[in-house]
Amino acid sequence: MRKGENIYLRKDGRWEGRYPKGRKLNGKIKYGYVYGKSYGEVKQALYPLRIRYHSLQQIQGISAGTFGEWTAEWFNEVREEVKPSTLSSYYYKLTKYIFPLIRDIPLNELTLESGKCLLKELQKQLANSTIQVIFRIVNKCLNRAKKSGKITTNPFSELKLPKAKQKKVRALTLSEQKRVMKIAAKEKKGRGIPALLALYSGLRIGEIAALKWTDIDFETNLISVHQTYQRIPASHSLKKTQLILADSKTEASVRVIPISQTLRKLLLKHRKESKGSFVFSTNGQPCEPRLLTYHFHRIRLKAGLIQIHFHQLRHTFATRCLEAKKDISSVSALLGHASTQMTLDTYVDAMLEQRVQVIHELDGLIS
Repeated sequence: MRKGENIYLRKDGRWEGRYPKGRKLNGKIKYGYVYGKSYGEVKQALYPLRIRYHSLQQIQGISAGTFGEWTAEWFNEVREEVKPSTLSSYYYKLTKYIFPLIRDIPLNELTLESGKCLLKELQKQLANSTIQVIFRIVNKCLNRAKKSGKITTNPFSELKLPKAKQKKVRALTLSEQKRVMKIAAKEKKGRGIPALLALYSGLRIGEIAALKWTDIDFETNLISVHQTYQRIPASHSLKKTQLILADSKTEASVRVIPISQTLRKLLLKHRKESKGSFVFSTNGQPCEPRLLTYHFHRIRLKAGLIQIHFHQLRHTFATRCLEAKKDISSVSALLGHASTQMTLDTYVDAMLEQRVQVIHELDGLIS
């Protein structure tokens, strides 16, 4: 070996040369290797590789740890920052859709072209809305790598993603709603009350499942919403999914909702028959959301409705509020939205009548 060249004669008679590709996540140098029959052959092969990887580290960063290795470290970093359901979503989407394609690529070898190839593959199997969610997660991961000094820039930051079409959720008509409410109120063992809660208060199904009797103040007729019960993909578990009871996902989700006299009477009657601390329970545990969904579908069928899902009850509540010309900030607070803009974007169709009225009034002023 000549000094500083990192070229060796191996015991098997071949020559071996090594070149630095960057740093592993633990800070140690990561080497690449070339082999040849002679010293000159290896030296000639090493030269362009050393130039390439020197430039790569200067331009894209020193980390030669793979995307998969960095992701494992990132999971540990964000574990305390996000809710279990969010972490589970990150883990599921990255391991199912991203790892098969870029897990073994070093961080400093990821490029905009890598992102374009990844996008092309995902478009073969996923909707644009799902692709946008996945890339938001990937970008969070790579932005943290940049902040940590592993890479100099996020190579996917300039990637142009396809626009997702806004999927409109249909609210039940007033006659459909009345049919559902009439049938739900007659269901035995309080099985129709979750549907009525969604229609009267706009609660999410996970919030209904997590509801405790102590969350309902029958003196003031108020429900306090601060928890959710969800089935999420399991990470690092033999089971595919797991149920978790957790605090509401955002500050806006923690809210107080008034209850109507009709709903109050149904809940008081249900409390007499109820056992345990949860309003809807199975063996002392919160009733699983998909069981509540099952009961709702039985009600839906009795009402003669097809292709209606539980979340449309919450949408129906919001639509009725807006049709009653209630102010947008109050409706947004009742729904637990992070902003009034989110409410406007989601329920823009429900406000068509108000927009028509504005035009009529404007026409009157001008005329």
